[in-house]
Amino acid sequence: MVGAPHAGKRVLVIDDDFATREMLSLVLASDGYRVATACNGVDALERLRGFERPDLILLDLKMPKMDGCTFCAERQKAADWVAIPMIVLSGVADGAEKARAIGAMAYLQKPVDTIHLLEALRKHCPIAELAH
Repeated sequence: MVGAPHAGKRVLVIDDDFATREMLSLVLASDGYRVATACNGVDALERLRGFERPDLILLDLKMPKMDGCTFCAERQKAADWVAIPMIVLSGVADGAEKARAIGAMAYLQKPVDTIHLLEALRKHCPIAELAH
């Protein structure tokens, strides 16, 4: 989708399931997003420290080493990171409540419907910053 308002926007996908990361990466890349991935909260923090700041974070809640809620607590320590919109993708029973509690812009139940995912990204990934 060249020319789409979100083309070139950066999304960080944080999920411990390899197949889910790959599927999300393919869907997002085919829609014009630039995608980075992390397999847990620890890996995600390293990505935030060492790479370009993402325009949006897609976050799973249940992961080894550092879960999504702990990642968000660590994310709160850096003002620049707190400003990054976040969408929670999870299959946990109380996922919607946890997503609200950690300040997510949206919650999508796993397995994620790709149409709803792309709609949520278009809604919550800011487009005002496109003119660099």
